[in-house]
Amino acid sequence: MFDMSKQKKLVSVVGLKMYFPIYSGVLRRHTGDVKAVDDVSFEIYEGETLGLVGESGCGKSTCGRAVLRLYEPTAGTIEIDGREIAKADQTALRKMRPIMQMVFQDPQASLNPRMTVADIIAEPLSEHTRKTGKERLDRIYELMDAVGLNRDFANRYPHEFSGGQRQRIGIARALALNPKFIVCDEPIAALDVSIQAQVVNLLEDLQKDFGLTYLFISHDLSMVRHIADRVAVMYLGKIVELAPRDGLYEDPHHPYTKALLSAVPEPDPVAHDEANRVILQGDVPSPSNPPQGCNFCTRCPSVMDICKRDDPEFREITPGRFVACHLFNETQTAG
Repeated sequence: MFDMSKQKKLVSVVGLKMYFPIYSGVLRRHTGDVKAVDDVSFEIYEGETLGLVGESGCGKSTCGRAVLRLYEPTAGTIEIDGREIAKADQTALRKMRPIMQMVFQDPQASLNPRMTVADIIAEPLSEHTRKTGKERLDRIYELMDAVGLNRDFANRYPHEFSGGQRQRIGIARALALNPKFIVCDEPIAALDVSIQAQVVNLLEDLQKDFGLTYLFISHDLSMVRHIADRVAVMYLGKIVELAPRDGLYEDPHHPYTKALLSAVPEPDPVAHDEANRVILQGDVPSPSNPPQGCNFCTRCPSVMDICKRDDPEFREITPGRFVACHLFNETQTAG
């Protein structure tokens, strides 16, 4: 199991907010904001995989993109490898790009259909290094070997490959500059189930070989359990629970985490029939108009009066375990 005490922090995110403005009326006045990411804080240690899970539309992908400054954050601080990037100018940011990369969700959409595999993998090398043509070609072949692609396919185009192979091309491109930190934005969601395990195993092997650190974004809880060291659960733009993987799956604390985990399919028919499912009422509120107090108060089976008034603090209740819930805040206060 991953030991945080022996590793240094590589990524530190504090109070990250990503609001998208809403303009309405003839004069296009600013009338509100979509709070896609609302005051999110977490840390990732060197060599660790932090899983970020939640249902569609909760802000996972937006959070991952904001951490890499692919979006301009509304507020908050982001440090990667000791360097503050949230407010860095474009020149400074360009110099930091080699250490942080991204594997995108849809390999079909994230690869240029007019470029060959060699050109796609070579693009970061051309932009950020001064390698000669021979050195670039050697590096392309090296990366293709690392991700399990045949060198003979270097001059083929993305449409000639399967979904799993296209995702391998995207991973090779992300590895081209020897990054330390990679955001994997649902890298298996667009792939056939039979290929998903291959891509996840590849990511794990590359992590061991190159000492990579991942933010692994997914809605597939069983896959996150396989790959992540710690897991953060997101709901309507906020992280509601963050804990070591085994602790979170065996003893979820936050009511939303319990509901999310109870929805995971159970392969054993007997266990499936006996499973104690938590069925949530209603729909997820709009991120442009979240409820007062706790974001989850409109659907929570354990809701209290205080939940509808005050937003719970995201706090550490036991070493390494963080929860944003009045049930635990009240317990702490009473104790």
